[in-house]
Amino acid sequence: MISASTAAALQPPRILERQAAEWQGLRALSIKLTCNEPLEFKCLEPRHFLVALEHTERYGGETNVEGLPKSTRRDLAHKLAFIPAGCAFSGWVKPLASLQATLLYIDPELLSADAVGGGAEIRPRLYFSDDSIWQTVRKLKAQIGSPHLRDRLYAERLAAVLAHEIVRLDDGVGALPPMRGGLAAWQQRRVVEFIEAHLADDFPLAALAGLVQLSTYHFARAFKRSFGVPPHRYHTNRRVERARALLTDPRTSVAEVALQVGFSGASAFAATFRRTTGQTPTDYRRALG
Repeated sequence: MISASTAAALQPPRILERQAAEWQGLRALSIKLTCNEPLEFKCLEPRHFLVALEHTERYGGETNVEGLPKSTRRDLAHKLAFIPAGCAFSGWVKPLASLQATLLYIDPELLSADAVGGGAEIRPRLYFSDDSIWQTVRKLKAQIGSPHLRDRLYAERLAAVLAHEIVRLDDGVGALPPMRGGLAAWQQRRVVEFIEAHLADDFPLAALAGLVQLSTYHFARAFKRSFGVPPHRYHTNRRVERARALLTDPRTSVAEVALQVGFSGASAFAATFRRTTGQTPTDYRRALG
């Protein structure tokens, strides 16, 4: 299926051909639609959403992406659209002929600073051209349906390449202008208090955004401007800081510390702790002496 939100919002449902694949950090979907009636779409994805429109021309329609001007462009063949996680995306289209597209749902961690380097701001783009991204999408599409392990590994390497290609896009048509500021003082205080009170809990980005009356997309951008890291990274860093304090008590085992700060097990906790501090929890405790 396309996704829970996208499939539910596509009216009328006219998916005639569909192929899907799930790789580490990436879900790919190849679809073909044929319909002369207007099609409506509306989605708000928890993943980044990249659309490669292969054969698409419409009599009429419009596309709305949060933060960008409305588009009524008709010839959409060989165009790309990139919608960041949590960014609203909606509209309608009356196709001139069949619509063929490859849809890619990208785990936000794949485009994180740790994965691609730097601290690039991920912005929406609508109906743009980029040959490198287009060719990578075509290669990924060719791996859909393959049962071979070597093809899976190849697809996962292509996903990493795609992440770098998206991040390295220069500012251009469809890019948002830089934000002038981050969260207001009261917004920062409310979010920090909530995170500290729920340090061991997992909660969606929408929960934080709702606290300060912002969309998830604009909240994520404003939060990073205020704190220098994305909300998920801030939450993880605070968990590690709490863990460091708990590790000073030798009577508490590493496994108990992991559970107290919200990790499902000691191994996941140790991996995150080492990635953040450069030491394992055991080495950190030993260094305390």
